[in-house]
Amino acid sequence: MSIFTSMNTSASALTAQRLRMDVVSSNIANAQSTRAVLNENGEYEPYRRKMVVMQSEGSDFKSMLQNASNTSRATGVKVSEIVEDDEPFKLVYNPDHPDANEAGYVEMPNVDPLQEMVDMMSSTRSYEANITALNASKSMLMKALEIGK
Repeated sequence: MSIFTSMNTSASALTAQRLRMDVVSSNIANAQSTRAVLNENGEYEPYRRKMVVMQSEGSDFKSMLQNASNTSRATGVKVSEIVEDDEPFKLVYNPDHPDANEAGYVEMPNVDPLQEMVDMMSSTRSYEANITALNASKSMLMKALEIGK
């Protein structure tokens, strides 16, 4: 196991959380976008909420314990994909809107700003926790180097 394993783990988590914050920001920015994407019929659809899916980078916990001395194994977290939320669009009555249907309803994005703010806070806290872990690892390594002098 390398002395930099903990730093690499924290660095991978920082990268993943930063991407999560970017996706949440995109969701918030497009919360009112009614013409975001062309569908297969050539018609515009509202923006669809996106979510980040993360997975362990490496193998499961049991095999990581068995192979703790093997430095070739990767550790940390990675973004496996960004998926679209399949929740239906919200219908809002606004007959004056240019995208209103015959009944006067507009399909709005399936983005809930409150949920996005909770996701942003969660991602920010995870990011901060990983910075704290990274700084603790750095501090321990610096103290180990001072002892060796």
